[in-house]
Amino acid sequence: MYRLIDTHAHLDEIESLDLVLKEAKGNGVIAIVAVGSDLESNVKTLEISQKYRSFVYPALGLHPWQLANLRSLQLDDNLQFIERNIAAAVAVGEIGLDYHKRLVKAASKELQKDVLKHLLDLAKKYNKPAIIHSRYAWRDSLQLVQDIGMGKAVFHWFTGFSSVLKDIITSGYFISATPATEYHEEHRRAVKETPLDSLLLETDCPVTYGREVKYKSKPADVVKSLKATAQLKGVHEAAVAEQTTKNAINFFALDIML
Repeated sequence: MYRLIDTHAHLDEIESLDLVLKEAKGNGVIAIVAVGSDLESNVKTLEISQKYRSFVYPALGLHPWQLANLRSLQLDDNLQFIERNIAAAVAVGEIGLDYHKRLVKAASKELQKDVLKHLLDLAKKYNKPAIIHSRYAWRDSLQLVQDIGMGKAVFHWFTGFSSVLKDIITSGYFISATPATEYHEEHRRAVKETPLDSLLLETDCPVTYGREVKYKSKPADVVKSLKATAQLKGVHEAAVAEQTTKNAINFFALDIML
């Protein structure tokens, strides 16, 4: 059994959390970074992290999918909550841009960029890494991260162009491998092209994965991310586990012994 870290999980959306976390530990998971997506999610994520101290580590964020539902005062409340509680967080996330045509109709690219700038400013001010959602907005997301001068950022579940990926890696940033590494061609290409020292593992649970057989993911499924990454790269699972866990501990400054 390997020591693994799920660096991106929406634990506030998980049912039967005690059982799910027990299963994760039984599969070698030694830590989980629980990400927030809006004010309610952030509150719940903090509560979960306090209940499961030294196992669940909170990240506070505002997902671009939520922007269409927020008025300006609510947006300010979200940003202020993150700043008030940022000392308890290991990262700012999940944040980012999403240029899917349905989302852009509800939350313009300009609004998304403006909110992301505010969130990245907070992350830089308090020396926190950023967890970036970048669907169909890969270059713009990277450009904003670079313009702010972020020291640490991870582009989660990356499926973008190789040219953007190369610049992410050259800039010292990370991507993360999900269970979709088993079958999703764009994600598989990105994971294959990313050096192990620039890679993290995650589940994005409770996302549903699979092509022919679908399943709702849990933190224990980070083992699937590990196995698929090792197979894709032609590297032993132990080497992938050791390096990605080391990467996660250093990236998030987790209080875990290497």
